[in-house]
Amino acid sequence: MNTTADAEKKSAQPGSNTPAKLALEDGTVFSGTSFGAVGEVNGEVCFNTSMTGYQEILTDPSYCGQIVTMTYPQIGNYGVNAADHESERPHLSGFIVKEPSRVASNFRSEGDLGSFLTKHNVVGLSGIDTRALVRHIRSRGAMKGVLSSTDLDDASLVAKAKASPGLVGRDLVSEVLPSEKKEWNQPLDAFSDLSADITKSPESPTINSNIHIVALDFGMKWNIARHLRSLGCRVTVVPGNTSAADVLSLHPTGVFLSNGPGDPEPLTYAHEMIRIVMKEVPVFGICLGHQLLALACGAKTFKLKFGHRGANQPVLNCLTNKIEITSQNHGFAVEEESLPADLEITHRNLNDDTIAGLRHKTLPAFSVQYHPEASAGPHDSRYLFNQFWSALQ
Repeated sequence: MNTTADAEKKSAQPGSNTPAKLALEDGTVFSGTSFGAVGEVNGEVCFNTSMTGYQEILTDPSYCGQIVTMTYPQIGNYGVNAADHESERPHLSGFIVKEPSRVASNFRSEGDLGSFLTKHNVVGLSGIDTRALVRHIRSRGAMKGVLSSTDLDDASLVAKAKASPGLVGRDLVSEVLPSEKKEWNQPLDAFSDLSADITKSPESPTINSNIHIVALDFGMKWNIARHLRSLGCRVTVVPGNTSAADVLSLHPTGVFLSNGPGDPEPLTYAHEMIRIVMKEVPVFGICLGHQLLALACGAKTFKLKFGHRGANQPVLNCLTNKIEITSQNHGFAVEEESLPADLEITHRNLNDDTIAGLRHKTLPAFSVQYHPEASAGPHDSRYLFNQFWSALQ
């Protein structure tokens, strides 16, 4: 994360008068107050329409390189807790809210949002008209920005925003990769409220050691690994830059392709790995994993105007004609005109008709452009884990 914040020495809590500004590359500037760490960051400014789940958003590695704006006006009212982490720490560049809650009230709360941001060196901005910012992004498109509580000169900030790196063409996955492989042993917990479509219970799943899922971690949310483990099989998580030879040397029954940040096209090491692995074992991809599977098969991707981010995105399952309300977080999508003949569309985003799911016509490989692990969000799409489980039998 590109920041000059010193969280141990400087912080701004809700209600502070420390000024801060957000400057966009088109010259638009929003003035507010700082909360969390004091400092300066740059990134692509995006927005998320979820009403809850801010801690999951903060710790989702897919937000690496982005300044996230929450559209819901008050954020932080139920605090934070270690159980809801989706990774070891936040990876996003900055965090913007209309009003950070002064009170954290929930029986699971272990702290407040402002202290969490300070602890993890996340620069926050509050007190701006987030509705105006979101409307600006929706009409002009996502753009680069600088969030600062140390430099308050408009011209200086706009110049920094213009000079900052964008997302296109960058390998942001390399910034969030795990350092080594590990066996994943944590199932879903009691708060997950599992429905019958998950094969094994989270409390004491019986493990079938003959079924081994190797999960490629490109910035994977922990709840995905929990779902895979709760199917009742071995799960080994490996860095997303692991070679096909090394993946296959683990003797997987199936391979999972995780979510992750940024542009999928520069990740040529992943394209090549997937092309080889999908001919040997079943493959299931989520979000970035969906885009990588499509690229490995010869399709192309493109950058969306302002991305899909929220827990309320409607998706049509073209195979069942049912509608799912899904959690999504991506700024790129698969180009329909580029689809090779051996890929077929299984799901569509009903907001803009973009591709939300694909499957291979002859190989046991499929993917979706959303998050069926549903944290935060509904449980409409959990059947996809069972679909993967069936392919492994």
